[in-house]
Amino acid sequence: MPTLDLLNQNGTKVSEVALNDAIFGIEPNQQVLYDVVNAQRAALRQGTHKTKTRAEVSGGGKKPWRQKGTGRARQGSTRSPQWRHGGIVFGPTPRSYAVKVNQKVKQLALRSALSYHVLENQMVLVDSLSVAQPKTKLFAEIISNLKLEGKTLVLATNVDENLLLAASNLPTAEIREVSQVSVYELLKFNNVVLTQDAVKYYEEVLG
Repeated sequence: MPTLDLLNQNGTKVSEVALNDAIFGIEPNQQVLYDVVNAQRAALRQGTHKTKTRAEVSGGGKKPWRQKGTGRARQGSTRSPQWRHGGIVFGPTPRSYAVKVNQKVKQLALRSALSYHVLENQMVLVDSLSVAQPKTKLFAEIISNLKLEGKTLVLATNVDENLLLAASNLPTAEIREVSQVSVYELLKFNNVVLTQDAVKYYEEVLG
């Protein structure tokens, strides 16, 4: 059962927390992580790309020249694909890129992502987070107190407006609601900071 230090936002150790082994202590499943990240990245695509076929391009109602007697190849429309301003052959059309992933597979991927950060010593637990004013400097001090380097994702259950505004201009850190974070986003960051409430949330949802 993994045990991590519980810190306050000044970086001082408050206590120790024993994490749920079934959520934070499993062997990460690489294939499941790949499948879920692939599906989540595909879901980010809008699928609104569109080109016009010869039936949709405006104009071209009149036959360019008569069928025979000109010495040139027969043509029925100036909107045929071989003409300039003609339609596009086999061009992209709107579609959904959604990939179906079972709920149990998603949960296993989430447990794998969390366990990966624990195994790599990239997870930090804090009792709570708050700033008096919506200033980037205050949030940057919290990250500095926790001695975190690289891209950092902070997860909490209730993120107030001051925290959101304070973190918005910090390029190396981001704060999010724990219920709105995907596996793909978890794996993009070098460090993950969880509040006590966020840990309880994962234990209730994934337990």
